[in-house]
Amino acid sequence: MFPRDRMKAALAFQPVDIVPLQIHPSPGGIFEHGQKLIDLMRQCGHDFDDLSHLRIPDPPAEDFDADGRYHRFATDAWGVAWEYRLFGVWGYRIGYPLADISKLDGYQPPPISHLDGEELVQARVASLAHRQTYFHLCGNLSIFETMQSLRPFEDVLIDIMHDTPQINRLADMLVEHCSISVANALAVDADAIIAGDDFGTQQAPMLAPKVWRRFFKPRYQALFGPAVAAGKAIFFHSCGRIEWLLEDLAEVGVAAVWPQLPLYEHRELSRRCRGLGLAVQMHPDRGELLQRGSPQQVRDYITRLVEEFGALGGGAWLYLEVDPGFPWPNVEAMFETARALRNARA
Repeated sequence: MFPRDRMKAALAFQPVDIVPLQIHPSPGGIFEHGQKLIDLMRQCGHDFDDLSHLRIPDPPAEDFDADGRYHRFATDAWGVAWEYRLFGVWGYRIGYPLADISKLDGYQPPPISHLDGEELVQARVASLAHRQTYFHLCGNLSIFETMQSLRPFEDVLIDIMHDTPQINRLADMLVEHCSISVANALAVDADAIIAGDDFGTQQAPMLAPKVWRRFFKPRYQALFGPAVAAGKAIFFHSCGRIEWLLEDLAEVGVAAVWPQLPLYEHRELSRRCRGLGLAVQMHPDRGELLQRGSPQQVRDYITRLVEEFGALGGGAWLYLEVDPGFPWPNVEAMFETARALRNARA
């Protein structure tokens, strides 16, 4: 099987020749481990590209303090002010452009335009070449988490609960903004579109399910609708307890989910997702196992994931990512296990 065919089979719950694999080259991990991590990733290979573009990041000297520790302040294209303490890792929001919601009337999101002319021609050519071998992902869509960057988290929750006109306008603005990314993905004939918003804590939903269904569900349906109608897959990530959300995600057209696996009994989650037609992105535990586990525990966990989610029968694929702080023996164990599993043909 070509890599693209393998992923399409996995999403269709059809048997695959080897375990499908996605490697995310996190800048923080590459910065910490350097060329040896790039080499390890390339030796392993995956189904989404050839990884030839990987380079060691080189942050400027001014991003480090007098003691040589990374410490950067920046304002992004949305007008959100951030403080960063680890290179390549999500920072802390320290300034919200819509902390005062009365500023919404004058707020403009970052410019985004429909692909057109020569730019569209080149993007289509590049996508077609990519899809000759690899599965093509586009987009990085978010509504809820972008709202939390523009306005403090507690205020967003309160506004949603009260269903204020302003929070509805903000959400609609974000859907409109994201819809251009969807249109561009469709214009180049990408295979799938990535979206994600964390809706769970470690124990429960962040919002009452009925509130989620009132506020978010119709907006996701509108946003994903054109892609679903065009036969494209939607990949959706959400941390926390989201078993209450799975059926809704399937109903708005999501084809695959990336859940926070340590919170679930794997076989039960697999059974539930298969019943809903949701493929699963199997993401090893980065919060505990890969930080503090042993290499053998890493090997055993990844092997068990593939077995418990029945990856060779379709409906699941392995996702690997290296954060700062992962001991190198654990990184080696993760990639070597994935490579061994892929070398063991079905």
